[in-house]
Amino acid sequence: MKYAILAAGEGSRLAQEGVELPKPLVKIKGEAMIDRLIRIFNDCGAEDIHIITNNLTPLTSAHLSRLQEKDSKIHVMVKTTPSSMHSFYELRQVMGKGKFCLTTVDTIFHEEEFKQYIHAWETSNEDGLMAVTDYIDDEKPLYIATDNALKITAFLDKEPQKYISGGIYGLSDRSFPVIDKCISEGQSRMRNFQRQLVKDGLSLKAYPFTKILDVDHAEDIRKAEAFLEEGE
Repeated sequence: MKYAILAAGEGSRLAQEGVELPKPLVKIKGEAMIDRLIRIFNDCGAEDIHIITNNLTPLTSAHLSRLQEKDSKIHVMVKTTPSSMHSFYELRQVMGKGKFCLTTVDTIFHEEEFKQYIHAWETSNEDGLMAVTDYIDDEKPLYIATDNALKITAFLDKEPQKYISGGIYGLSDRSFPVIDKCISEGQSRMRNFQRQLVKDGLSLKAYPFTKILDVDHAEDIRKAEAFLEEGE
């Protein structure tokens, strides 16, 4: 399985609240978020790990360069993009064929649940398996509508549903023409790309996690650490 990490955001809210490190290097229980993802992906047998970061955070670039020296599976692209969807488009150019798992850099989950999710995705016949959670602690959640078999029927901004997106996307290379189309049409944001997947008829299923958090605010660091301690 190939993995990809979107780490090109500015992390402006964390910076405004006094967090000095770039978001990928913010530590949760003593481990930088980017390092945690790489470690977990390697534990899941990663073939390659593709990462995009922006050119505004030299600390992150330098850190990833050091990791590359120790792990040949890590591939880093340094490029500032206007949105997470554009970041994925850039990674899409170098990822090659087959299935992959794409995450945002600040997604926090229990490792064992993630490993079970990856096994489910590896054995799935769907075009995509999207991690979802019914734990909603997000300023602008992306709601996910499903049928009784957890097939995804819509991605919604405002209409409350049981599940929201967890920022973990299991996709096949059938998604590449869709992201190309979104870029050519001037779209942005990952949620609009996901809507286009449904419009274009790709078969997507939801995979529920008990809880997934993201780290947008300084307070979220404490929440993430407390959440991970629950699973120990």
